[in-house]
Amino acid sequence: MRGRLLLGCAAVALLCLSLSSPVAADTNQTVRIAKISIPGVPLTSFDISWTDPTTSKYFLADRSNKSVDIVDMRSNEVIGQVGGFIGFTGNNDTSGPDGVVTTSHDELWAGDGDSTVKVIDLRGPSIVAVISTGGKKRADEMIQDGVDNLVAVANNADDPPFLSIISVGTRSVTHKILFPDATDGIEQPAFDPATDLFYLAVPATEAHPGGEIAVIDPHTGTVMNRFVLPACVPHGLVLGPGHNMLAGCNGSVHTVVFDDTTGAITGDFPQTGGGADEVWYNPSNGTYYTAANVLQRLGVIDANRPVFVQNVQAGVNSHSVAADSVSNHIFVPISAPDPSCPRGCIAVYAPVPGSVTSP
Repeated sequence: MRGRLLLGCAAVALLCLSLSSPVAADTNQTVRIAKISIPGVPLTSFDISWTDPTTSKYFLADRSNKSVDIVDMRSNEVIGQVGGFIGFTGNNDTSGPDGVVTTSHDELWAGDGDSTVKVIDLRGPSIVAVISTGGKKRADEMIQDGVDNLVAVANNADDPPFLSIISVGTRSVTHKILFPDATDGIEQPAFDPATDLFYLAVPATEAHPGGEIAVIDPHTGTVMNRFVLPACVPHGLVLGPGHNMLAGCNGSVHTVVFDDTTGAITGDFPQTGGGADEVWYNPSNGTYYTAANVLQRLGVIDANRPVFVQNVQAGVNSHSVAADSVSNHIFVPISAPDPSCPRGCIAVYAPVPGSVTSP
């Protein structure tokens, strides 16, 4: 079933928001405080990252080492690497691991290049189950619905691309949603427990080349609505405070915030640059982070107002970001060969008191 189409914001209004977005001053500035070396071969290919603040662990989809890397966020050290993934094949569409998400403090799910989801018992750690999504290419980005104990997994490179909804309890696919009108795959899903709905970044469709956000009922597997994002080409997507969501745009040098109940755009930030494959919200300090690899920047946005705060220099292929809500540290993997990380690394950032400066 295809729901009604809502135009989240006219292009003119979007431009006005872009020009009027204020810049915060005299607030905490974000600085790089450490870098984490990765065992094995140089880090040249990686994808999504995730944190579990309760266990103080950070997880990285490391294609170079065909593993999910586990980092202790207190010591900034790699404490484990779970192998058994395809690795980088020369084509992102068939490489893995890809998306990662924890379904509990003891379990992590990771997409792989052969259209499977590997279930990792973190007490081992080891792969304890393999779930097929029924495609031919990678099972990519994913998110958990903690209300209904489901996981949404995007097969972005299949033709047509599709979203699988999988039960965590039974580890079986409950719904498969096709997107035949998507012309550039599908990207990051998000979940809002207040609406009990999934939201999916669709970079481009035949009707709207600037992209849409699909609103999906996890119980029926139907697309209930679509919000249009003019000139965005959304990739990264994350739930912020209230019903606000941040979409990282890949087709232009900006990032947008919209209301997930109406589709109305409430903030637009051209300062962050484009190419934000993953975006993050830290509820502890009320901050959005964007990993914009086009300009190799870590973007910092005050989520509560919302206003742009700062850009911080990142590095080569810096498209992945995750934050720890306990320490407020931010983790950004950087590919080799970067001047600051010749073999690749995970750069660690932290907010510190002081006036903000941006590159």
